[in-house]
Amino acid sequence: MHGTRILDEADRLMTVCNSCRYCEGLCAVFPAMEMRRAFSDGDLNYLANLCHSCGACYVDCQFSPPHEFNVNVPKTLAVARAESYAAYAWPQALSGAFARNGLVISVIAALSMAAFILGFAALNDSGVLFGVHTGPGAFYRLMPHNVMAALFSAAFLYAILALAMSVRAFWRDIGAPIGGRADGGSIFQAIRDAGELRYLHGGGVGCYNEDDRPSDRRKLYHHLTFYGFLLCFAATSVATLYHYLLGREAPYPWWDLPVVLGSLGGIGLIVGPIGLFAARMRRDPALLDEFSYGMDVGFIAMLFLTGLTGMLLLVLRETAAMGPLLALHLGAVFALFITMPYGKFVHGIYRFAALVRYAQERRTAA
Repeated sequence: MHGTRILDEADRLMTVCNSCRYCEGLCAVFPAMEMRRAFSDGDLNYLANLCHSCGACYVDCQFSPPHEFNVNVPKTLAVARAESYAAYAWPQALSGAFARNGLVISVIAALSMAAFILGFAALNDSGVLFGVHTGPGAFYRLMPHNVMAALFSAAFLYAILALAMSVRAFWRDIGAPIGGRADGGSIFQAIRDAGELRYLHGGGVGCYNEDDRPSDRRKLYHHLTFYGFLLCFAATSVATLYHYLLGREAPYPWWDLPVVLGSLGGIGLIVGPIGLFAARMRRDPALLDEFSYGMDVGFIAMLFLTGLTGMLLLVLRETAAMGPLLALHLGAVFALFITMPYGKFVHGIYRFAALVRYAQERRTAA
C-alpha cells in the first residue's frame, strides 16, 4: 500500500507496463521504470515528474480504455505529479489552499500588491499617480527604489528558500541515484534535455493533445513561455547591474539591453501562455487532470499578466498611464514570486531533478 490512492494506481499501471514494455522508446519514463521491479512512493513520484504528458503512450497502448486493464499512464501520472507538489511543499500549510484555488489566490495577491503600491504613492503625493514622468528614475516617483527593492527582494528570497526546501525533500524521497551524488555529466545532460524539451515529442512524431494527430504546438508554446521567462529574468538582472554598478536608473531607452531582453521575453510571455491555455482547454479529457485546473491556470495567468503589463508599460511609460500600469506590473511579478513554490512553476524544478537522476541512472547502467 502507498501513501495515496493515486500512487496505488500508478504502481498498478507501472507493473502492467513493466510486463509489456511496448512503449519503452517513447520517452524517459519507461526505461526508468524498467530499472525497477517494485516501486516505492518516491519511485512513483520520480516517474510522475519525469513524464512530460505527451500522450503518446495512451494512444499507442493496447490496454488503454476501454480495455479492462484501464491503462492511462498520462492522466494517472499527471494527478500523481500534482499531488507531489503539495506533498513536498514548504511550509506544508500553504500548499493545499493554492492547489484548490490557485487562480483566485494569484489574482488577489497581484491586485493587493498593486493596491498597496498605489496607496503608498497616493499617501506620499497623490499627484504622481497620473502624472507624466520621463527620464532616469521616472519609475521611482511612484515608490522609492530602496523600498521597491526591499519588497521584491524579500518575496524573491522567500520563493528561493521555499523552492530549495521543496526540491531537497523531493530529491531525498526519490532516492540518491545509484553511484552517489549527481555528477557534472548528468547535470549537463539534464540541462540539454530540459532546454530542448526532449521528451515532449511523443517518440519523435509530436505531442498528442485534443485528438490522435500529433503536433509540436505544445512544445512550441512551452519554449516561448520558458525562454520568455528567462529573457525577462535576464533583463531584470542586467538592469540591477546597471543600477548598482554603473549608476544608471530605469527606465532605459528602447535600444538598451534590458529593454531589448525584456521586450523579447514579454512577447514570449504573452504568446506562450495564450497557446498553453488554448491547448489545455482543447486537451482530450482522457489525458487531463481536471482537479489541477486552478493551479495550472493560475500560473499561466500570472505569466501572461507579467508579460502583458510589462509590454504595456514599455509602450505607455511616457504617458499618464505609467503609474497604474507600473503598479499592476509589479503586483503581477510579486504574485508570481510568492506563488512559485506552491503552483505549477515547481513542475519545471522537479522535472529537472528527475532528469538529473535519470541521466545518472543511464550513465551508471552503461
